[in-house]
Amino acid sequence: MLESTSVLRDEGPEIGVLGTGRMGTRLAAMFAGAGRRVVLASRTPSRAADIVAKLNIPSLVAGSYAEALGAPAILPAIFIRDGLLDLVEQNAEAFEGKLVIDISNPFNDDYSDFLTPWDSSGAEELRKCLPRARLVGAFKNVFWAVFDDPLFDGTASDVLVVGDDEDAKREFFRLSEGTPFRYLDAGALKNARAIERLTMITGALGRDLGSYPRMNWRLLG
Repeated sequence: MLESTSVLRDEGPEIGVLGTGRMGTRLAAMFAGAGRRVVLASRTPSRAADIVAKLNIPSLVAGSYAEALGAPAILPAIFIRDGLLDLVEQNAEAFEGKLVIDISNPFNDDYSDFLTPWDSSGAEELRKCLPRARLVGAFKNVFWAVFDDPLFDGTASDVLVVGDDEDAKREFFRLSEGTPFRYLDAGALKNARAIERLTMITGALGRDLGSYPRMNWRLLG
């Protein structure tokens, strides 16, 4: 463990995850488990340190927001309602030229609606704040419980990936190698509007069917 952590510190992280909630912690663990060098950051560093110690994954370390922002790929795991856009605006220079993996769904406080208008999405609002970042949207359709037990009868479910930068998508797909999902290129960033709305509908259906929150989609053919 100490040797691997030292290697991570020497070589630097590949992915910086901002936020230690249910999604941030699980995504950090997933990428690290697939061999990526990941730093998990919290506004309260001791919280990140406690989580990383319990997970005990060699290529995962705890760090500050500044350390996470130093990675070439950044995954903010923060709701818009909790200040995501303010955070990225305050640190816009740190995001320039970086691969930014947007997982946000712009839910309001009671999850009954979105904060964004119909002709926009969380991903598009984030791009307005970070015009010089290489932005992709991913994991918007995946609920947190799926990461704890990702296969459904031995089958991987789908992650819908959107973005206008094809090189950024290719880099994201490379980083995702070895993780337990099937990744589908779902087209332009504006398609996040449909994916985010689909996630709200999925949540409502899952609650009615008793499958929430361990549920996901797979396109069959």
